[in-house]
This record gives sequence, C-alpha cells and structure tokens, in this order.
Amino acid sequence: MGDLELLLPGEAEVLVRGLRSFQLREMGSEGWNQQHENLEKLNMQAILDATVSQGEPIQELLVTHGKIPTLVEELIAVEMWKQKVFPVLCRLEDFKPQNTFPIYMVVHHEASIVNLLETVFFHKELQRQAEMMEFEISLKALSVLRYITDCVDSLSLNTLSRMLSTHNLPCLLVELLEHSPWSRREGGKLQQFEGGRWQTVAPSEQQKLSKLDGQVWIALYNLLLSPEARARYCLTNFAKGQLLKLRAFLTDTLLDQLPNLADLQGFLAHLALVETQFPKKDLVLEQIPEIWERLERENKGKWQAIAKHQLSHVFNPSEQDLRLQARRWAETYRLDVLQAVAPERPRCAYCSAEASKRCSRCQSEWYCCRECQVKHWEKHKKACVLAAQGDRAK
Repeated sequence: MGDLELLLPGEAEVLVRGLRSFQLREMGSEGWNQQHENLEKLNMQAILDATVSQGEPIQELLVTHGKIPTLVEELIAVEMWKQKVFPVLCRLEDFKPQNTFPIYMVVHHEASIVNLLETVFFHKELQRQAEMMEFEISLKALSVLRYITDCVDSLSLNTLSRMLSTHNLPCLLVELLEHSPWSRREGGKLQQFEGGRWQTVAPSEQQKLSKLDGQVWIALYNLLLSPEARARYCLTNFAKGQLLKLRAFLTDTLLDQLPNLADLQGFLAHLALVETQFPKKDLVLEQIPEIWERLERENKGKWQAIAKHQLSHVFNPSEQDLRLQARRWAETYRLDVLQAVAPERPRCAYCSAEASKRCSRCQSEWYCCRECQVKHWEKHKKACVLAAQGDRAK
C-alpha cells in the first residue's frame, strides 16, 4: 500500500472479513459502531491507495470475500432506518439526548459506505446536517451512476429496463443539466459544490466544465449512443422533446472540452428529423427490491419499538461511554491520514477561506484568522470539548 498507511494488508483483510449486516434495532450499538469505524478506516486506506496509484487492494478484498452485497444491504438498511425509525425516534416524548453525535454517526454511515464504494471501484443542528449529507450522498450517487453507464452494454436486461423505462434516466439527466443543483449564485458570484463545500468560481474559470456536469454528459453519451441502450430506449414524443433541449447546451466551448460530444450532437440532429415512437409493451420481468422487501417485512409494525429500544440502549449514552467513544473516534480519524486524503488545502470553518490556523484544543477545525474562530466558537464548543476529552482519555 502507500507510504502513509492506516492499515497493514493483514489488518485490512481482517476488517473486510468481519463486515456483516445488522438488524435495524442494532444501529448505533457498540458492535455497529465498531463496524462503522472499520469502514471508515477501509475508506481512508482506499483513498490513500488511489492517491498514490497503489492499485486497488481494498476493492480486491471486498470482492474476494463477497462483501459488496453486505455493503449494499447496509446502505438499504440505513435508508430504511432514516425513513421508518428516525422520524418516530424524534417524536418520542422522552427523546432528549444530551449529545446528538451518536445519531449523527448513523446518518453519516450511508455517506461512508457510498464513498467507500465510489473510491474502491473508481479511484472515490442535526436536521440541517442530515439534509446537507443527503445532498452530498446524491452527488456521489450521480458519480456512481455515471460509472455504471460505462458498462451499459453488459448490464442485465432488467437493470437496463429499469434505467431506461422505469426511471427514464436520459430525461432525468436532462433535468439535472437544466437545473444544475451543484451550482448557485450568491451575492452575484457563481459558486459550485466541489470537495464537500461551496466554492466561488473565478470569472476566468466559469466557462470550464465542472466535474459533476461532466459526469452527466458522459452518462448521457453512454445511454444514448450505446448500441444496446439505443435498441432498448423508446423515443416517445416526451423523450424527444426533453432530449432536444440538449442542443442549446452543446456550445463550441463545451465541445472543445469534451470532443466526444460531437457524436451526441449528430445524434440529436438526426433525432430532430425522425418520427417519435409509441411506448413499447415488451414483457420484461423485473427483480423486486428483495433486501428492502425483506427488511420491511421483518420490521413491519415494530418501528416505534425499535425507536424506544435505541433511545434507551443506544442514543442516550453516559458521559463515560461518550468519552470512550470520543477516544475511539480520535483514533479512527487520525489527523495525518485526514490531511493526506483531503481533496484540497484546509478551509476556514466559519467563512470557507483558505485556512492556516487550527483549533489548539481539539486540533480538528481550521480558521483563517482569530476573528473567525471567535465567531464560530458557539457552534464549535460542544464538539471541541468532547474531542479534547477523548484525547485526554488516551
């Protein structure tokens, strides 16, 4: 592996072999937390390996030991917990946790798994935090989708049918290009979401294709020009109208950056002249979402009982338990490793400017100046104290 190692090869294999699925009521438990920490370590090691081009040892271990289905099941289980258990938990009268970090870790679990899958395959207030994380997860899912379309000609028939017919991904991707949720204007300045934060784009860089826009264009190219997908996709009147919107985006500047899109431009020119099709009625047997169906069947009618169990046994830890967990988190999120896998230089936690000063107490937040640190203290205080206590407990 790389020069900076979080895990030795033997340790990584032990962690991968130990990955397992958890019941919904176990989420946030001691065993579940241990697996979350192990996944984070695997995640960071995979990023380190990709950064120094050391091959894909974590991917090989996950495939060799058959753990990809386990990760997928964990993703689905967390999503079900968020939909079925978390709202019930928040409505319980005695839901008054002293610290929300244990719950945050369950919400964060989904992002950890998605990021691990993205990396190993492709070198990859609580409600407010959850909403922001949901946005980041969606952007990562878009990246994963693009890589799936690279293999569109080898996908199973039911998978291709769901992509083209059930979900109509080409039209959905057109909508994404139109609305570009990863771009916005603040104070008259263009900002794009990259590296986990909103960043202002310099005027000289505004014509440059963003990474996420590029992912959408490549996915569209794969879906519309792949022989297998073209044979399966039904160009209805609605689909034709949506796809022809792409012509307005295919400027010379864009084609200079992605020359292959000239083929897509030719496809659209031909599409404008052809007759639309009636929806196809081919018989396609689709797989049902087996994992989701099974989890829902096993836990149906138990959502409140699960929430009450977790409130009593998981999300209301003692001060001693919190200090112990803080120590383990500090050991998992080593600062030297986090700096090595960071996509860019540290940013100020208050104003997002490039930062060179770190909180001397917890060593986890960065600031560009003393003034920003003072302004951010009220928000940072609880996490800072907890992290410092965990560090002293070592």
